[in-house]
Amino acid sequence: MDFSIIFKNCLQCILNCSQSDGFIEFCKQSNCGLAYYVDGFFLTIQLTGISLLIGLFLAIPLAVLRTSKNVLINSPIRFFVYVFRGTPLIVQMYIIYYGLGQFDWLKESFLWAFFQKAYFCALLSFTLNTCAYTIEIIRGAIESTPYGEIEAAKSVGMSYFKRMRRIVLPSSLRRAFPAYGNEVIFMLHGSALASVITLLDITGAGGIINARFYAPYEAYITAGVFYLAITFTIVWSFKKVEKRIYAHLQRTDHGPKLQKG
Repeated sequence: MDFSIIFKNCLQCILNCSQSDGFIEFCKQSNCGLAYYVDGFFLTIQLTGISLLIGLFLAIPLAVLRTSKNVLINSPIRFFVYVFRGTPLIVQMYIIYYGLGQFDWLKESFLWAFFQKAYFCALLSFTLNTCAYTIEIIRGAIESTPYGEIEAAKSVGMSYFKRMRRIVLPSSLRRAFPAYGNEVIFMLHGSALASVITLLDITGAGGIINARFYAPYEAYITAGVFYLAITFTIVWSFKKVEKRIYAHLQRTDHGPKLQKG
């Protein structure tokens, strides 16, 4: 089927959606694949956003513990980071979604109500993966804290936890912000793997359109456009935030200007 017919049907959806019960429902009732991309867009944003939020929430305290000199404290975290950074995300997803189902004790427990759902398995694998990478990002930022700042905090009598809360962590999170922006984009691109465990994300929508209309270029180019739009929004947002949090480091020339002559 020619992709021009799909495009024509999509335009018809836009023109007639005000006369129907809803844009998505009208697209589904017509011969248009745009509804699948819209559904996939919201699922991709949901999976990526929730996993990043939970992963960051877990990574901050684990990164602090990762910097501990106590082997009993930092070794388990180091092992966790090594495993999830050293194996592909798709392997982790397969182990959680397909592998855990072979254990009878899990099927007989209340946890099976969660692990039998592809959405929960994808969310869990994404969260653990981004948590591992974020731990290393924040750990590097903590260890690069200027020693003078720590000494100044000690000189005024701050305890370890107070130094960490008021000096080290705020400074470290600012330094880690650009690198974390890259992790957000990587996580967005990694979320395309959700389609391999039956979830209808943007990539999964492209697969459905390809199977229905036999138009692989048009189907996956459209999916790529959606990813590009999301990535552009993320990059633009991070640039705006970076400009704000680094405003005190920007150079301003208030002195008198020298005249040539």
